Amino acid sequence: MFLAAEKQWTLLDWKPRRSDMLVDPFGLGKIVQDGLVFQQNFSIRSYEIGVDGTTSIESFMNHLQETALNHAKTVGLLGDGFGSTEAMSKRNLIWVVARMQILVNRYPTWGDTVQVDTWVAANGKNGMRRDWLVRDGNSGETLARASSKWVMMNTSTRKLSKMPDDVRVEIEPYFMDCAPIVEEDGRKLPKLDESTSDYVRNGLTPRWNDLDLNQHVNNVKYIGWILESSISMLENHELAGITLEYRKECRKDNVLQSLTAVSKDAKGWPECVHLLRLDSGAEVVRGSTMWRPKRINNFGSVGRIPTDGM
Repeated sequence: MFLAAEKQWTLLDWKPRRSDMLVDPFGLGKIVQDGLVFQQNFSIRSYEIGVDGTTSIESFMNHLQETALNHAKTVGLLGDGFGSTEAMSKRNLIWVVARMQILVNRYPTWGDTVQVDTWVAANGKNGMRRDWLVRDGNSGETLARASSKWVMMNTSTRKLSKMPDDVRVEIEPYFMDCAPIVEEDGRKLPKLDESTSDYVRNGLTPRWNDLDLNQHVNNVKYIGWILESSISMLENHELAGITLEYRKECRKDNVLQSLTAVSKDAKGWPECVHLLRLDSGAEVVRGSTMWRPKRINNFGSVGRIPTDGM
C-alpha cells in the first residue's frame, strides 16, 4: 500500500519535457492548441447541486481554480507554493487575483459533463490574465466565460510585487496573444455604505476551512459572503454575471460586513452593487452582479477558443 502511494505521488510530481507528453498522468486534463490551452472535463456531482437542481456559481469558480492549478502543474511550472513557479517560490511570491469577471449562460445539473478550457496572457508589465471557456461536454454549448487579472504578492511583507525577470522568463512562453474572452466592464464600481445599501449582513467570519495554502481566505468564499446580504434575490432569480475587484486579503481572525445596493437594468431585471469590508472599514472586495428570472436563457453563445494573434 505504501509503495503504491509513493508511486502515485511520484507521478503527481512528474514534469513533462516534450509538448507531446503534456497530458496529466491521472487523466485530469490535457494540453491542446499548440501547447497553450489546458482542457479538463468535470462530472457534476450530486453535492454540487442546490435547491434549484443546478450547480452554483461557487462550483463554477472551483472548477476554474482547479483547471488553473492543473494547467500550471501539467506544464511543469509549479514550485513549492500554491500556484507559484519555482522562481516565485524562491522569492516568497504568490499569485493573487485582482479582478474576476464571469458571465453564465446556463448552469449544468447533476450528471452533466462540463469541459473547461483555460489559457494565460500578459496583463501589463507586471500582471497576468487568465481566461476560461466552459462548455457542455456533450453538445459543446457554451455554459460560461470568465476572465481574470492576477498580480504578485510577497508572502513575507504581504505587499504587491513587480514581476522579476526570472519569473517572466518562466511564464512568458505560455502566454497567448489574444483579446480577453470577456470584454471588460469598464464601469467604476461605486463605494457603498450602510446609508446607500438595501441589504446589510454583519458579523461574517472565516472558518478554518475557508483558508487556502496561502493563509488567507480563498477567493471563491467571497462570492457566498456577497450573496449572503441579498439572499431573497436567489428565490426568483439566477445569477447571470458577476464582477469582483479584490482590494485586500482576508485573514482568519477578520470580521466582515456585506453590503448590497439593488437597481434594475433596461429589461427591469435586477443589478446589484456589492461591498465586503472589514469591521475596521477597510475594503476587501467590491463587486457587481447581474440577474435574470429563473429558467430563462438569454445569453449569447461563444463556442471557440481564441487563436494566437487574434
